[in-house]
Amino acid sequence: MITALSGDTSRLRATVDFVKEQDTATLLPLLLPGLDGPELRTLVERCAFSHAALLLFPPDAAALDATLADCGLVADAPPQPSVVVRERLCARHRRSAAELDVGILRLAVECADGARRTVEVFALTVPPGSDLAAVAAHERERQHETHVAFEVEAPDPLVLRGLCAAFGRYGATPDGGGYNPHENGTVFYFTTSAEAKSGCRRVELYVPGDHRDVLAAHLDEHRRRQPAENLLRLLTGAWTTQALAAFARLEVADAMDGERSVTVAQLARAADVFPPNLATLLRYLAMVGVVSEHHDGFRLTETGGLLRADAEGSMRPLALMYGGPFYESFAGLDHTVRTGEVAFERRFGENHFDHFARDPELAGLFDLSMAAGARMFDPLPSHPVLTAAAGGAVVVDIAGGNGELLSRILSAHPRLHGILLERPHTVETARRLLGAAGHGERCTFHPGDFADVPPGGDVYVLSRVLHDWDDDRCREILRHCARAMDDTADLLVVERVLPSDGSASLATAWDLHMMCNVGGRERRADHYARLFADAGLTLVDRTPLPLDGSVLHVRRVASADSGHGPHAVPSPVTPASGAERG
Repeated sequence: MITALSGDTSRLRATVDFVKEQDTATLLPLLLPGLDGPELRTLVERCAFSHAALLLFPPDAAALDATLADCGLVADAPPQPSVVVRERLCARHRRSAAELDVGILRLAVECADGARRTVEVFALTVPPGSDLAAVAAHERERQHETHVAFEVEAPDPLVLRGLCAAFGRYGATPDGGGYNPHENGTVFYFTTSAEAKSGCRRVELYVPGDHRDVLAAHLDEHRRRQPAENLLRLLTGAWTTQALAAFARLEVADAMDGERSVTVAQLARAADVFPPNLATLLRYLAMVGVVSEHHDGFRLTETGGLLRADAEGSMRPLALMYGGPFYESFAGLDHTVRTGEVAFERRFGENHFDHFARDPELAGLFDLSMAAGARMFDPLPSHPVLTAAAGGAVVVDIAGGNGELLSRILSAHPRLHGILLERPHTVETARRLLGAAGHGERCTFHPGDFADVPPGGDVYVLSRVLHDWDDDRCREILRHCARAMDDTADLLVVERVLPSDGSASLATAWDLHMMCNVGGRERRADHYARLFADAGLTLVDRTPLPLDGSVLHVRRVASADSGHGPHAVPSPVTPASGAERG
């Protein structure tokens, strides 16, 4: 132990000297060989060398204080929990988090250039005879947690992405990271190339605040470089689905908020569940960013808040659907791939629409789940076709569900009138919701099917309908639309469009979902253009929407006697690359 303590002291002293002697402009080129000129100046402006870090293993708190004093360092606050390092140690040594109480101290150092930087000390107490001695020996030898760090001075997502890309251009590869709720900071770890001239090859970018959206891509890249870990995370994706569904189904989220912590005992009483098992669920949900753990309990994150029933844009119905009927049907995905039959129909004995129609509770949940994706619709009311529509113009929402989208359009354009075409039981729900929103007098409700598309509309909307069907049925639906439209009418088709370049997109995931559950599919823009042409329609343009959605603007092919009038229809166009969403 004397030798171990001496080793810790000498490593800490060397780290202090390093921090005193280095600065941002000299250290960056050592870590990123080839970095110089304008790009070096840009990085120096965007981030600053802030600290060097190492992991120590004192037998107790007094020994840690003595080691710090030997190196001229004074801790002015007790250690804070180090979430990121603890999780890394757990993964490396197959230990539970409860065994690895890792603390973090930031100790000020007066530097040669007059700057105030810090030495970051991670401390894991290893009492004499502890079975953690093997962990300490391994970590001292490998120095996994030794690193130098740069703090991002303007925590803007674009700046952060640019910094990560610049590190990659000069040989640094992602090496993990995480969000620490105890100090509200996000860390991005990199390993520099073998050509790096610094003795330490591990680099941290530290960003104040919660930047888990940018961090997710960084971690994905890291996992791709760890095939076994990546595969294991993929294989356990079903656990995340069920954890979210259970959290929503048990209404735990409704007993929480993002401003104050709630203890496990309080949540267990509110939800009437078994406290130890709830604690396990909450720790898992903290790992995936749905809740955050604090010293006095758990809080909802912004993501978790969407699982509250009363949240604006609540996605609780989606959690219940994806963790319920759709989860069960996905167990038959191999059957669908092997036979071409729809897994949902094999599991439930009837098609998706008939099954939901026979069960009012399930039908209501399905309609709510469709509305839960309403963020896709946010920009749609400002589409030029709608903003240019004359006063008194009629918008026909075909298979418009509970009227969520039509309500948004009518709210944005008080001069417009609406017609909603839907199944009889859904029409009654839509009638109530649109009436409650104050649109009842401007809206007509038509119970019916696609064959009943009413004529005389100025704008027709077909939102997330075509992906439910095969090509033949899509052509039939589109022909019903074309027959109802006159030459001046517009059709807005809202769908997720498969990227033509194979880039990552929610559309690719939904393509699998539609195949498994309804026998439908997502399509590329050129595929939709061919379906429109087969129905006597033409694709005018395409505009991106949130959640990887698109709105396809479609019109009738102009007849011979109207092709030169004021409403002449442009020829089909290929969407500009700037409109693509991957």
